[in-house]
Amino acid sequence: MTAQSPTAKMPPLWVIKLRAPFFTADLTPVLLGAAIAWARVGTFNPWYFLLTLVGAICLNAGTNMTNDYFDHVWGSDEINTEFANPFTGGSRLIQMGLVKPKTFLWQGIGFFVIGSLIGLALILTRGPLVLWLGIVGVFSGYFYTAPPFRLAGTGLGELLIGLNFGPLMVLGSYYTQTRAFSWEPVIGSLPVALLIALVVWINQFQDMRADAAVGKAHWVVRLGRKRAAAAYGLMLAATYLSLAAGVILGVVTPFALLGLLTAPLAIKAYRVARVHYDHPQKLVPANAATIQIHLLTGLLMTLGYVIQGIVGWLL
Repeated sequence: MTAQSPTAKMPPLWVIKLRAPFFTADLTPVLLGAAIAWARVGTFNPWYFLLTLVGAICLNAGTNMTNDYFDHVWGSDEINTEFANPFTGGSRLIQMGLVKPKTFLWQGIGFFVIGSLIGLALILTRGPLVLWLGIVGVFSGYFYTAPPFRLAGTGLGELLIGLNFGPLMVLGSYYTQTRAFSWEPVIGSLPVALLIALVVWINQFQDMRADAAVGKAHWVVRLGRKRAAAAYGLMLAATYLSLAAGVILGVVTPFALLGLLTAPLAIKAYRVARVHYDHPQKLVPANAATIQIHLLTGLLMTLGYVIQGIVGWLL
């Protein structure tokens, strides 16, 4: 597959540059954290919800843009011929000559600054836990592909993605509503954390050869596509087991089991990955389905907490 022609019909440049469709990775955990706060504490402040969401989106945008720049510097995007837009291979705007590399870098840093300023406002008004969550988010977002750490190539990248867009973001959203710590948003976030890590995991299949060539040794490179496809299936199973375990332990509301409704879609996605793990274009349905599973599971769990809140209010 070759890079898309700059003259082909494309979405608005800023949508591609920010990789805006992937902002569901922020919306899902922020909604879930706020829903847990409302169900358990009875509080919902739309102003703090919006600040938390916008701050999370800014950090995500900064990560996406600086990663595009450093993947360009690393050389992986330049030699990638198996990418499957819009899921893999970066935005391709640098490779198509539509945006200068340094523009990506400085605009990405600008989003980190905006997100940090929003975080500062939340620290001053809600409490110090936001500081530590923000430090982890900014550090791991920027250094995901930036030297000297280049976390994506150390085997820690998938773990950090799950941590940031799972426990840290759900807990952060809960905390900005309640100004209190609770284990429920941490345990309740595990299905969302596993699924967002799997979004990155399955998207690395098409990028594997290019990433391996430049030393970007994430887990798909380390395992190879066949074994990584088997691990993908195991982690999908772990997603639903973690949800059931949270309910059995009495930490997560039973209504969150609505998230299990996405299991049939997960089975279909795994079947595609199991058969087409070595065929970049035929694997695309699994790329798309994993994003859908993440979004729908998170929304169904959020709905479960809304129901829990209503039931608690009625009783």
